[in-house]
Amino acid sequence: MNSLTINKSFQAEKVRFTSVKMTVTIYDGREITVPLAWFPALKSASKKQLNNWRFIGEGEGIHWEELDEDISVENLFV
Repeated sequence: MNSLTINKSFQAEKVRFTSVKMTVTIYDGREITVPLAWFPALKSASKKQLNNWRFIGEGEGIHWEELDEDISVENLFV
């Protein structure tokens, strides 16, 4: 039996970028915008690399394979 549960309060639905910020939209409509400077791998990435991401854990995290970067959505709110 798997006891892992996904906290839907922080389940991402959408990710988008400007040249200096990342905005994550949560399923309940909340959005959080953070500076790319918080994540050096993202800050120095090309636009193509930034947009080559996928959700992990049913939206609880964001993963960039090429950049070897993982971000917890919940931790963006802390």
